[in-house]
Amino acid sequence: MKSLKTLGLTAALMMGGTGLVHAQTVFEGGRDVDMVLLPKFLGILVFDQAHEGAAEAHAELNNPGELLFVGPTPENSVAGQIEIMTTSATQGQGAVMLSNNAGDQIAPAALAAQGNGTRVVTWDSPVPSGEGEDVFVAQVDFGSIGTVMADMAHSILGGEGQMAVLSATPDAANQNSWIASMQEALKDEKYAGIELVDIVYGDDQAEVSYNRALSLVDQYPDLGVIMSPTTVGIQAAAKAMQDEGLCDQVKVSGLGLPSEMVSYTMRGCAPEFALWDFRDLGYLTYYTAYGLATEQLKGEVGESFTAGRMGDYTIEEDPGRPGAKRILMGPFTVFTSENVEAAAK
Repeated sequence: MKSLKTLGLTAALMMGGTGLVHAQTVFEGGRDVDMVLLPKFLGILVFDQAHEGAAEAHAELNNPGELLFVGPTPENSVAGQIEIMTTSATQGQGAVMLSNNAGDQIAPAALAAQGNGTRVVTWDSPVPSGEGEDVFVAQVDFGSIGTVMADMAHSILGGEGQMAVLSATPDAANQNSWIASMQEALKDEKYAGIELVDIVYGDDQAEVSYNRALSLVDQYPDLGVIMSPTTVGIQAAAKAMQDEGLCDQVKVSGLGLPSEMVSYTMRGCAPEFALWDFRDLGYLTYYTAYGLATEQLKGEVGESFTAGRMGDYTIEEDPGRPGAKRILMGPFTVFTSENVEAAAK
């Protein structure tokens, strides 16, 4: 009788509000599966860092298959990503890990890849509709990024002034979501004194972003902050303000790498910015994709697994994309003159 009570208690503990809770999965390494890490395009430091994290997980899981790190050029990002997705499926890749820069345009190719047995895991930037995507590895909650950017602008402007956004590309799903969440946050009474005057795009290219930043200053003489939620844009904008001697007039903020932003922060051009660890993001993405490609994960909401040194994660519904699923990594850090030097080392 005691054993039956124990079994009943165990069963009760395993029940959630909508069904059974999945057991924690620890992946068996050594299974042979070829995988592709596909960034928005090549030549960006944060994507190189994500590759380092994926390569670490690849070695840790002792996967005898190949890990390819391939991507298009910045000028051909949308068509290039679609082509690589299509090619990966025809080559029989077990998984494609995609930082999407093609919006929903990539969905047909991703759906075709899934039809050929390739698992599609997005990271950094998802497929907006969720079509063709098994799960999205989100660096942080997208809504929280908007609030953080609004808070940084509020802090830098002292609660009042003009702000413009220098984004990456119009099709970058992550950038668009972050900007939308910031616009929603700015509706709060706390930010009533902040005016968002423009949103422009630098195509995640340094020279284009540099020139866009200067154009914003010319167009809006009272501009106080350029908010750039892209590591390329924020560095280019900070350099533009520094080169033109405008750092006392226009501050730069957004999402950037400490190693690239430390000098601008210490000189006062970029007093506050935020980011997360892209090596961890690549590492967690690889673990997720490996689990799916080796059928140790089904990709269902509620499934939990151990991602090596990073610990335990659970697949959940994506609150920003109905019907889509995500794994939430977190956290991010706000960098100032007090902590940026240590982080840049």
